[in-house]
Amino acid sequence: QVQLVESGGGLVQAGGSLRLSCAASGSIFSINAMGWYRQAPGKQRELVAAISSIGSTTYADSVKGRFTISRDNAKNTVYLQMNILKPEDTAVYYCNARVGRGWDDYWGQGTQVTVSS
Repeated sequence: QVQLVESGGGLVQAGGSLRLSCAASGSIFSINAMGWYRQAPGKQRELVAAISSIGSTTYADSVKGRFTISRDNAKNTVYLQMNILKPEDTAVYYCNARVGRGWDDYWGQGTQVTVSS
């Protein structure tokens, strides 16, 4: 079992920045990869960024060059630095961990990010 706790969401004006944090606990040794997803009202949940256990990263095209995912292994925490935020980035952001041989999905509770124009 893995528990994920997110923090750092909020309200920001367009062009501003926010940093999301996701602290993992439990069976952290079995985490294969972690990532951030988001879900806007009326839309499907989508991958924003992910980072593997060896540090490889992937990003959605819509956030490339603006968002950066990173991890602090000593703190078992993954971060999402979001710069040059746009109103279309408004969504609930969820932390995800893919765990064990089956790459099972674990989710955080979600944190709201609202970007005003």
